[in-house]
Amino acid sequence: MIGKTLEGRYRIIKKLGEGGMSYVYLAEDMADGNARCAIKILSPALSKDENAMARLRREAELGGRLEHANICHIIRLGETPDRLVYIVMPYIEGEILADRTHRSGQLPLDEVVRWVNDISAGLERAHELQIVHRDLKPENVMITQGKNGESRAVVMDFGLAKERKASPELAKLTATGIVLGTPEFMSPEQLRGKPLDGRTDVYSLALMTYEMLTGKLPFAGRTQQEMMINRLRNEPTPIRQMRPDLNFSDAVEGVLNKGMARDVANRYSTAPEFAGALAAAARGEGGSVFGRLFGR
Repeated sequence: MIGKTLEGRYRIIKKLGEGGMSYVYLAEDMADGNARCAIKILSPALSKDENAMARLRREAELGGRLEHANICHIIRLGETPDRLVYIVMPYIEGEILADRTHRSGQLPLDEVVRWVNDISAGLERAHELQIVHRDLKPENVMITQGKNGESRAVVMDFGLAKERKASPELAKLTATGIVLGTPEFMSPEQLRGKPLDGRTDVYSLALMTYEMLTGKLPFAGRTQQEMMINRLRNEPTPIRQMRPDLNFSDAVEGVLNKGMARDVANRYSTAPEFAGALAAAARGEGGSVFGRLFGR
C-alpha cells in the first residue's frame, strides 16, 4: 500500500501497525492541504466476510459520533472501486501509555492522576452516547503533545465499542460464547458475558490506574485463566503491599478498591466520579502539586 493513493485523495506514506483484521497506515489527505491522518484498512482476506464488514461499519458509525479532545474519533468510512474498505482517523503522534509504563516501571501519582482525568473525560463523552469501549487498556491510550505544549491522554480504538441498546443485528456479532476484549483488563461482568454499561470501563480504568502506579496488575496468576479466576473470586492485592516503598494513603487504596469492585453496583457510577475521587485522595498526599494540576 505504501505510495498508493486511495480514491485519489489519501496518499499512503508508511505502515504504522496491524491487528487481527486490519492494517493501519500513515497517510496524507490531499484534499485537506496534505494533512496527516491514519488509515485503517480491512484485511483483503476478510473484506468479503459479512460479519467483519458489519463490525467495521458499526465501528465507523459509532466512532464518527465520538469527536472529543481525549478520543481518536473516526472521520469517515470509505471503499475503493475494487472493494478495499478503509477508515480515516486523525493521526495521533505520541507514546503508547503501555510503553511509557513499561519504560518507567511505575508512573508518579501526579502523572497518573492527570492521565486518568483525561481518559475519564473521553469515556464520559462515549458513555453520554450510550457507547461502552469494552477494550480499555494501556495499549489503547496514546500520550500526545498538544499545540500548547501540554501533553494529554487520548483513548484509541473503539473497534470493540458497543452501544448499550444494541440491535438484534449487532447482538449477533457478539453471540454467546464469543467474548471480545483483552482478558487482563476485562471486568468480572464482561468475563461472565453479562450486560455491560459504562461501569465496565470504570473497572478497566481502575485496573490501568493500579498498573500505572505499580507496574503490575492487582490479580496474580501463572496464566490468563488463573488471573481471570482470581478476578472473579478474590480481592486485589493491596497497592501498599505491591509498592511498600511508597506511602500511599488509605484514601488512594479505597478509591482503587471501589473502582475494582466485583459487584458493579458497588463501583463508581461514572468515569469522572472515579477520576475525581482519585484526584481528591492524591491531594491529601501532596496538595500543592495537585492544586496546580486541577486549579484547587
